[in-house]
Amino acid sequence: MKAVTWQGRMDMQVVEVPDPVIEDPTDVVVEITSTGLCGSDLHLYDPLTPFMNPGDVVGHEPMGIVREVGSAVATLQAGDRVVVPFNVSCGSCWMCERGLFSQCETTQNRDTGTGASLFGYSKLYGQVPGGQAEMLRVPFADTLPIKVPHGPPDDRFLFLSDVLPTAWQAVEYADVEDDGTLLVIGAGPIGDMSARIAMHRGLRVIVVDSVRERLARVHGQGAETIDHSELDGIGDRVRELTDGRGADAVIDAVGMEAHGSPVAETAQKALALLPKKVQEKVMLTFGSDRLAALMSAIDAVRRGGTISVSGVYGGSTDPLPMFQLFDKQVQVRMGQANVRRWSDEILALLQQDDDVLGVESFATHHLPLEDAPEAYRKFRDKEDGMVKVVFTP
Repeated sequence: MKAVTWQGRMDMQVVEVPDPVIEDPTDVVVEITSTGLCGSDLHLYDPLTPFMNPGDVVGHEPMGIVREVGSAVATLQAGDRVVVPFNVSCGSCWMCERGLFSQCETTQNRDTGTGASLFGYSKLYGQVPGGQAEMLRVPFADTLPIKVPHGPPDDRFLFLSDVLPTAWQAVEYADVEDDGTLLVIGAGPIGDMSARIAMHRGLRVIVVDSVRERLARVHGQGAETIDHSELDGIGDRVRELTDGRGADAVIDAVGMEAHGSPVAETAQKALALLPKKVQEKVMLTFGSDRLAALMSAIDAVRRGGTISVSGVYGGSTDPLPMFQLFDKQVQVRMGQANVRRWSDEILALLQQDDDVLGVESFATHHLPLEDAPEAYRKFRDKEDGMVKVVFTP
């Protein structure tokens, strides 16, 4: 089958790889009909390359049709339509029973000290073959895949794999009161969808970004916007819009890709010059992030407010302004989305007649799988109005 593979830093290639097969009686094999390109995939493109090996199949936002079924699978059969969450979670361990599917004890990666395995996401998270491919082996078939009805287009359900539950959890963790104000930093896919979910719940939403096409997109959905490229900092502007108080909660939907942190950015680039084994150790023990988005969140949140971090960070020695966090009495919540914790609630919303979150028009680009290498580059460089890409194998 054809699959998108990592071959080196900023080198994605579509190549032929062996077809997946049933390995355990609880597996299914899914023929992929749509699969997304995520901002987290760019971290594999650069800078998380120390944990990648040439030939690794990437991608963690797939859906498709079940084609083969393991002998112990009771809830699915060939022909069923499913969305595959990006967490590889068993659904029955101590963590999963408490809704912490991203910390699944069955698939935790104890050798690297990380949480549950992820599809298509390097040996840091289990080195499980990913979903930017024509076929995918899916374990824990009775509890992991999300069965969806036939009929509506793929885009109605595809984003259950990652975007929707990640954004949903970000809003849940923000925990804004009914008449409150939510600030969203970053208008990429997660920030955009977080804003939509929050507005659907009746919240006032302000979105910050520097890409005007993205700001126009969220403004068209009803959000207030701030172009931070025109400001020295966003905190003062947010306070102007909130009676001098600041936002009740802030979602950091940017993470390690933040602009405006030149020292950390230089350190990340220098890392690529080191031997691979040294790179791994440095990232796990001494790594640092570009913290501009998080620092802006700390500045812009009101006293007693909440910061919800959905943007991915990978540093181990990041400095934080602990005095400011303590003095402002800020609550910080974060983590990989626990997809199966939220999926049933979101699916019920998606099955309404009206497309209330605009998922069917959410993707800006639908491309054949063969176009993946160029799509990675354009998405990284924010070219061509690219916000969300969906590949069709």
